Amino acid sequence: MGRTNRKRRSTLANRAIAASAALALGGGGLLAANIYASAGEGKNSTQNAQTTAAGVATIKCPDVGQQLTDVPRGARAGVDKELAKLDQQVTEAYKRLADTRQAQAGDSSYVNNAILSPLKSKRTATIDRINNSIKRKGGKAPQGADQLAGCEGVPADQPAAGEGQGGNGQDQGQDNGQDQGQDQGNGQDQGQDNGQDQGNGGQDGNGPAAADFQDITQVQPTGGAKGVGPNGLPANGDSGSTGTFTTNCGTNENENRNSDNVIVAPGVSNGAQHQHDYVGNQDNDAFASDQDLAAADTSCQNQGDKSSYFWPVLRVQDGQDDIDANAPGGGQDGNVGTILQASEAQLKFVGNQKSDVVAMPTALRIITGDAKSFVNGLANANTNWSCTGFEDRQLTDKYPICPEGSSVVRTTNFQSCWDGQNIDSANHRTHVSFVQADGTCGNGFQAIPQLQVRLVYDVDAPQIQNGQVQNAFAVDSFPDQLHKPITDHNDFINFFDENTMNQVVDCINSGQDCQ
Repeated sequence: MGRTNRKRRSTLANRAIAASAALALGGGGLLAANIYASAGEGKNSTQNAQTTAAGVATIKCPDVGQQLTDVPRGARAGVDKELAKLDQQVTEAYKRLADTRQAQAGDSSYVNNAILSPLKSKRTATIDRINNSIKRKGGKAPQGADQLAGCEGVPADQPAAGEGQGGNGQDQGQDNGQDQGQDQGNGQDQGQDNGQDQGNGGQDGNGPAAADFQDITQVQPTGGAKGVGPNGLPANGDSGSTGTFTTNCGTNENENRNSDNVIVAPGVSNGAQHQHDYVGNQDNDAFASDQDLAAADTSCQNQGDKSSYFWPVLRVQDGQDDIDANAPGGGQDGNVGTILQASEAQLKFVGNQKSDVVAMPTALRIITGDAKSFVNGLANANTNWSCTGFEDRQLTDKYPICPEGSSVVRTTNFQSCWDGQNIDSANHRTHVSFVQADGTCGNGFQAIPQLQVRLVYDVDAPQIQNGQVQNAFAVDSFPDQLHKPITDHNDFINFFDENTMNQVVDCINSGQDCQ
């Protein structure tokens, strides 16, 4: 039976407590305090904290998981658990950062000595366990592993986005497909520069800030949502395989949500540290096996589609407690406010510009976008924010402020080239890629149907007054990512049955529009 969010909450919370004790992965709560000032401090103290402690807004650590391209299958379960520990260590360090502003104001070395150095020691031990697990199973640990342990504080007046990890052919698409939206929003670094010291929004200093929003009517047309390949090209065009297949799986009316991620953190409760909406497969949690997913109920009208489609929830920062206010992934991880249900959730598969597509293998996993892109950089980012009636204008690092009568739109176009062998990879990225500049798949990869997800939300427009944002909305995120729009991401696990997948392929390759 499909399990709804409200039926599962108490079970999930109890399970999370037990798993946290066993794995030392407990939810890292955030203080309800301004990011630059501890509770009770006045404006003068806040300014002093900014000046003395350099206004450190968050913590930037190397993304170890993206460096792991040679992890033997026998080591992956253990490695994934250790990677989740690294995430939790960063969350706990970020909590201490937010909780010690007064101490930072009086000691310029406090952040390094009391937060970053202990964090490095913990990460060193965890990375050593990861490397040993890989070597025991015959794999090769990444070069320079000792350099992955160190982290740095990111001041509010400097951009947090780094050079990125790259490696899957997407960075070219980011250069060409993302820049336009960023330019219209005045760039990602301004979103980091401004507003973090305001304590505005509904996250008590954990974001979003006024500079994270952009009036969509002031954005120049950018040609619509990008497929994020080189030149920002979509996978499909007016030649090649031109058909479509649309699957209707609802808008998560039964509130099936959790803060797990079975792709990157299988067997780990609260591995995402933020809530996901699930449509399609109704049994997706951290402990679901492929057999569980294949046997599950589905919310899709076509019962041959038991695929799992999931993305971080969108919340309005209205000061109200949702059902997860005191739970891991919710309030304990700084994700607060009322969860919004999408008014529309369109799931469409399209073809390739140059060739026919082949069937996706059962249990193929695809992650697109990067939940940590605020500190990782843009190499794997994949965001398209807009408004109904303005979808020729897209933002990548800003949330849109839509005019009256217009709704917020999140659009995600997935990788559509597959290596022909693997349903996953060690870093969950290198088995798939985006199309090349000429629309073909490189490196001997095969074209598969491209999943395009379009989500619409009816939400009141935020108001910006005197540098403060009221009635903000934001995606759930890891606490240290400050609820930035660039961290939006989307996930897919293929569980179409064979007959239905063949129908998808036939429709696309023959130029039909099916559902």
